[in-house]
Amino acid sequence: MVKTWKSFLVLALVSLSVAAEGPKEVKPGWNLFSKEQDIQLGREAAAQVERQMPVVRDEQLQSYVESIGRKLVSTGLAGDYPYTFKVINDKSINAFALPGGPTFVHTGLIAAADNEAQLAGVMGHEIAHVALRHGTNQASKANLIQLPAMLAGAIVGNGSMMGQLAQLGIGLGANSVLLKYSRNAESDADILGARMMAKAGYNPVEAARFFEKLEAQGGRGGPQFLQSHPNPGNRMKAIQEEIQYLPRSNYSTGSTASFERIQARVSALPAAPTNRAGQTGAVGTGDPRPSGGMREYRNSAFSVSYPGNWETFGDNNSAMVTIAPRSGLIQDSGGGVGIAYGVMVSFTSPHGRGNLRQDTSDLIAQLAQSNPSMQTGGNQKSVRIGGVSGLVTTLYNQSPMGGREINMLVTAQRPEGLFYMIFIGPEKDFRQLQPVYEQMLQSVRFDSR
Repeated sequence: MVKTWKSFLVLALVSLSVAAEGPKEVKPGWNLFSKEQDIQLGREAAAQVERQMPVVRDEQLQSYVESIGRKLVSTGLAGDYPYTFKVINDKSINAFALPGGPTFVHTGLIAAADNEAQLAGVMGHEIAHVALRHGTNQASKANLIQLPAMLAGAIVGNGSMMGQLAQLGIGLGANSVLLKYSRNAESDADILGARMMAKAGYNPVEAARFFEKLEAQGGRGGPQFLQSHPNPGNRMKAIQEEIQYLPRSNYSTGSTASFERIQARVSALPAAPTNRAGQTGAVGTGDPRPSGGMREYRNSAFSVSYPGNWETFGDNNSAMVTIAPRSGLIQDSGGGVGIAYGVMVSFTSPHGRGNLRQDTSDLIAQLAQSNPSMQTGGNQKSVRIGGVSGLVTTLYNQSPMGGREINMLVTAQRPEGLFYMIFIGPEKDFRQLQPVYEQMLQSVRFDSR
């Protein structure tokens, strides 16, 4: 009897230990953008996608994909975003969702899936990225690193797309941080996507099976989906562990007849036209060098003076701004935009080490990851900026105009996080630019609240 009681006690303690761990909590992280900005950014970016990519005009195909999306959204786990679902005629195995809800599914993904549940698994994964705000979360943490590519849509887009993205100081590009996720983000999207699938009646294991199928086709020529959605680890094991916390149910793989009918429609679609690369060169005309006196930019965190012939690309309610002449923004053949003349100002995430030199070193390391040609120019110098101690670091990089450029990085600790400014200019012109850049630096004032 005692032995039986002890055995029962051990089992109870083990059960309590498992229960105490519970399902992983997934929630949105730190973000500079509001939910309303997510929605507006997504709408304008979706308009750009539809201008540049071959959206399928097939009512049955569109209705089928939308019905799957609505099932997943109706679970209550997708947040209150205005989701839309459209199909792109592209043979690559891919899908992507923009901030605020616009979701696009490639025909290559539909053709590659084994059943409706696998398609729903990828769509649920994309919806989870929206609900967890992964795109703008990553843009908030690394906006400086990706800003040149982001400016592409903001500066050279058309109509309201240009206006809204210029206000946000961020844009959309093929390699944008908005669509390339970290492994932690992928793991959280797997978990939330599996929960959505289960609540919608789909077997969540099918998502893991499809991801494993894609991994088996990996390598340099592997599925496009894996290029922007890195494998966070053993997806099958992680989803199976998540299933133990889900309600027991008779999950389905979806309607086989309907799925096969849709795959047949996909295979009958005509080939999509080939996209042509955009033109290259400066976005605007005129001399990019500073002239015309000084004006002031002010937001809730700081103010700074800038040359009269330059423009500001940023929202006064945001803590980031790019100040540059349009003729100093250079568009490449892929549609990306680099800054040849200008200044980028923002804050990093507030969760740094609290040590100016260490946090500056971390920022430089992040910059180097995205800019392989970047080099440090030597010793750092102390400086006063806005009444506080700062640090100046000289960096060298390749200019989008050709040749070498200087990036003068200035950092300072603030309650909002590590404040930074990067003054950019071709090396041959930097001596001429430096007096104006120093005047801008001396003009910085921080909000004392």
